Amino acid sequence: MSVSDKTALVTGAGSKRGIGRATAHTLAAAGWNIAILDLDEASAKDAAHEIEEQHGVQAVGLGCDVTDEASVASALAALDGSVPPVGALVNNAGITSPTRFLEVTGEEWDRIFAVNVRGAYNITRRVAPGMAERDFGRIVFLASVSAERGGGVFGGVAYSAAKAAQLGFTRALARELGPHGVTVNAVAPGLIDTDITGGALEGERKTQLVAGIPVGRNGNVADVADLITYLCREETGYITGVTYDVNGGSHIH
Repeated sequence: MSVSDKTALVTGAGSKRGIGRATAHTLAAAGWNIAILDLDEASAKDAAHEIEEQHGVQAVGLGCDVTDEASVASALAALDGSVPPVGALVNNAGITSPTRFLEVTGEEWDRIFAVNVRGAYNITRRVAPGMAERDFGRIVFLASVSAERGGGVFGGVAYSAAKAAQLGFTRALARELGPHGVTVNAVAPGLIDTDITGGALEGERKTQLVAGIPVGRNGNVADVADLITYLCREETGYITGVTYDVNGGSHIH
């Protein structure tokens, strides 16, 4: 059994400067075939084309709204038979919100939970049974340091609560799927230079933020992608239910 006969599915990996696309590239370099689901179908296809060209693996990009069960079902049906079975799932699709709690509306609260929590449920619920049947699977959630320290960097209460929900999701699912050869872990990035943080990582604000990071720099997407790829290896079968911090020491607990 090797990763070359399996597919790694990464949600929300369309953005050129995002953690998702970097992770898809790193997984492909390790021999995984790749499936990318993104709300922006054109960017998903662009990422898949780029990965096929650079790594010589099978890659497919599909438009998918993870908050919509029908959209998820349709995307996964399109994958079935076109690429090898899904052996790894990276729940990367997410949205942030800096809105303060006293201003946040119910509609915004629900939207943050719909993408980060319900979206992860919709895709994991459909992919996990096949993993359990095949006695192999690697599931990784992209949480956030905000879930652990209570926001305070970019995310407000809604975002921190949704990312904390992912941590509980990770731990309970790890217990349930462990007997079936499926590991479930979470990665909690701190300050990473992506499109989401881009504008905030400039000038005095950047200086202030980096001053609180022991290693003396912000993180980059490769710092996170390398760790996710490690967690998806076949050899990493005795690590499950764990949250890995990738924050340069800015939050040590």
